[in-house]
Amino acid sequence: MLFSSIVFLFTFLPVILLLYYIVPRRLKNLVLLAGSLVFYAWGEPVYIFLMVISILFNYVCGLDIAGNKENPEKARRSLIYCIVVNLCILGFFKYEGFLLESISTALRIEIPYRELPLPIGISFYTFQTLSYIIDVYRGEVKVQKNLVHFALYVTMFPQLIAGPIVQYTDIQRQLDARRESWGKFGEGVLFFIRGLSKKVLLANTIGAVFDGIVSLEPGQVSVLSAWLGCAAYMFQIYYDFSGYSDMAVGLGKMFGFEFRRNFYYPYTAKSITEFWRRWHISLSTWFRDYVYIPLGGNRVAAGKHVRNILIVWMLTGLWHGAAWNFVIWGMYYGLILLLEKYALSSVLSKLPAVIRHLYSLLIIMVGWVFFFSPTFGSAVDYLKLMMGAGAHGGVDDRSVYILLTNGVMWVILILGSTPAVHNIYERIIYGKKRVRVAVNCLIYGGLFLLCTAYLVTESYNPFLYFRF
Repeated sequence: MLFSSIVFLFTFLPVILLLYYIVPRRLKNLVLLAGSLVFYAWGEPVYIFLMVISILFNYVCGLDIAGNKENPEKARRSLIYCIVVNLCILGFFKYEGFLLESISTALRIEIPYRELPLPIGISFYTFQTLSYIIDVYRGEVKVQKNLVHFALYVTMFPQLIAGPIVQYTDIQRQLDARRESWGKFGEGVLFFIRGLSKKVLLANTIGAVFDGIVSLEPGQVSVLSAWLGCAAYMFQIYYDFSGYSDMAVGLGKMFGFEFRRNFYYPYTAKSITEFWRRWHISLSTWFRDYVYIPLGGNRVAAGKHVRNILIVWMLTGLWHGAAWNFVIWGMYYGLILLLEKYALSSVLSKLPAVIRHLYSLLIIMVGWVFFFSPTFGSAVDYLKLMMGAGAHGGVDDRSVYILLTNGVMWVILILGSTPAVHNIYERIIYGKKRVRVAVNCLIYGGLFLLCTAYLVTESYNPFLYFRF
């Protein structure tokens, strides 16, 4: 079930909200858990059993680790066992085919296997359970003895399918005690509509432009068309994923939860280091807390620091997808970050802000080519088109048409990826409370109606991060 679907907006969400607010407080988590399981089973009826098994397994492991505090060696063995089982489950469903294909290619033999559909959201909820188990072992959180509360943490539908990755430390108190209010509910509605508008009105529209360009034969693509296709994907994935994250934050607020923001205007970054502090913040935080720092972080010799960075970014690439182009994408960013750390930082700091911004956007756009291409070879071919090799000239009629017919959209996409629009809007509505409420109702109500009209008439509505 998609957040941006008529069924969710006008059936599932109203029903779960009504049930949630009419039941006594002691039953609210149970209602939200039941709703989350229905939400997941709607699109993955078979894999709901996998999720339930994962919940029970990690719940028991948490109790076992906490119960062996006086026996550190036994607790450590239990931790390792739990981590290995979780990673094996993730690896089986996500990486079995990739591993066997890589072995087949290397050994020049054919290893038959049955490709299984990837359970939606498995990368996200696996990382959430791992963060819980590790934090229990470290003594940073108390073990959750209430099975309903733990299951809700794993399955909470607002962030179950595509994040943000919620660490247990962020919401452990909220699971036991939180307060809903009309103010928080209203703020959640605004967040949700803002995210829905990003997804439906912007990501879907520019995504159709991207699909149109990449569907062309290489000989039909000019240099300008290739760059426009890359720019279209750059904006599509930002508005798609940040829109989902905004909707997740908004839904959380409607049920009394507070989730951390997952994006903070990443395309305004003036270095790649800054970009990754602003993009998919929850994933970067997870790898920092559970991989990078345990390896020693940057408080080690330079050689080990390089090793730590490359390990983290190889894993980041693999987390996003079981293909070599994702591994290359991760290592590409790892090397850029190392260059900025050890060679470019002093140079970048002396450059004008606009040059640093253009440098960052160029690096980011090249990175997205590895990300959206189905294979490493196709990524190289697309980059060649961007450089003019095999392209249909520098500029042709099709590229001019794409640029001009979507001119207003390009301007909206650029401005919307900066704080400018939000800041201007806040200044306009700043003043009396009644004026703010009236303007918000008018603007956000209009956006919701536009999104609904789009969803009724259009069929193109994927979420890009569902495949991760």
